[in-house]
Amino acid sequence: MDQKRMPLCERLEAHRKNKPISFHVPGHKNGLLYEGFPILQANAAYDVTELTGLDDLHDPHEAIAEAQELLTSFYHTEKSYFLVNGSTVGNLAMILATCEEGDIVLVQRNCHKSILNGLRMANVRPVFISPEMNEELMVPGRIKMDDIYEAINKYDNIKACIFTHPDYYGQVYEIEEMIKVLHSYNIIVLVDEAHGAHFSLGDPFPKSALTLGADITVQSAHKTLPAMTMGSYLHINSNRIARERVEFYLSVLQSSSPSYPIMASLDYARYYIANFTKQDIQYTLEQREVWIEQFQKSGMIVICSHDPLKIIVRHPHYSGFQLQEKLESTGVYSELADPFQVLCILPLLKEGMAYPNIQFPEFTKADSNKNVGFVNMNHPITELSISYKDMDTLPVEWIKSNEAIGKVAAKMIIPYPPGIPLLLPGERITINHVRQLHLLLESGARFQGEVEQIKSGNIAIFTNLENR
Repeated sequence: MDQKRMPLCERLEAHRKNKPISFHVPGHKNGLLYEGFPILQANAAYDVTELTGLDDLHDPHEAIAEAQELLTSFYHTEKSYFLVNGSTVGNLAMILATCEEGDIVLVQRNCHKSILNGLRMANVRPVFISPEMNEELMVPGRIKMDDIYEAINKYDNIKACIFTHPDYYGQVYEIEEMIKVLHSYNIIVLVDEAHGAHFSLGDPFPKSALTLGADITVQSAHKTLPAMTMGSYLHINSNRIARERVEFYLSVLQSSSPSYPIMASLDYARYYIANFTKQDIQYTLEQREVWIEQFQKSGMIVICSHDPLKIIVRHPHYSGFQLQEKLESTGVYSELADPFQVLCILPLLKEGMAYPNIQFPEFTKADSNKNVGFVNMNHPITELSISYKDMDTLPVEWIKSNEAIGKVAAKMIIPYPPGIPLLLPGERITINHVRQLHLLLESGARFQGEVEQIKSGNIAIFTNLENR
């Protein structure tokens, strides 16, 4: 197929050039009602609806269908789809399409909250496999093959296994062998590859789960490719996946009024990566070395990830949260901070593309480092203490974290970013959970959810468990 085509972008531009008069939704009428607000007016002419010739995401036959065929062709999949509700909707759809109520599902514990929400919606029985700690980054790292075998030997009739590859920091591990072993036991492999949409470029980037044999994979095109926020892809990669079920759940979970600007940006993102050359890769790597050198000359320590687009930056006198705040004071915004470091996501630059110069702040030794350490949870294989069904009927109470040890958590506690829960509903609370929560609070971590309760050192628990 002609990967230099952008069918949806081309069709939207042709529609705009016709100077159409809008008597349809959306209510801004091709941006006319944004008069005086150029920031809103800029792309409003492309923010349309399912008009004649513009196709329909939920029943594509024209430009959207062709754009998705080009996507399928580039990624060499059975079928690929545009997602306009982020990788979240892809993760939900792939779980619901694959799993039935009561199925046993192996799950990499350091997964995104959307995976956990999908498991609960499907009402499955999750078995969590915790990764080893990455001693250098002080974050969860690789899953061990021994733990995969232990889980397979311990549990009969496992339906699926869900991996996160790569993690938020761009770290990967050897999942190819794991996928082969899981397939030999007729276990379906689902992969949240939100941060790996660019892996199909090949060396020096890690291999994509698509080439490693995963059955279904979700990628956030907006994270490392030039798609708009919420623009993602879902790829069916084997005949183990029921395409009709995936399409059903996508039609149920995605907006019935999908954003044309997001879909156009997905068309462009596929075009961008499909026409990314070896010279472009080399240019990106050269610019990366320049940025690394600039960080280092300013007194920062740079740790390189498996993914060349991710670099981890530290300073000897600052916690990660302090360093992030310091960088932002001169207009340098990182992706996330944790107690130890900040994560920077670099752009995929075409040869000759310019990028803004970095202005770094002055660092002083006077600032205190509030880097307080990390607790290794050290529980390789765990289950929830109560079922998702029981969670729907049990009362909930907030209590002091030190009193919660041994109780069952009722709500997620999610440091964000990256959105990986410290505690899961139904999980037995340990002293290590409480210690890690205190360390995160002391170091200035941000949380999602009922933040005031969490900042007060409280944890939600289920009560009346003695009757269960």
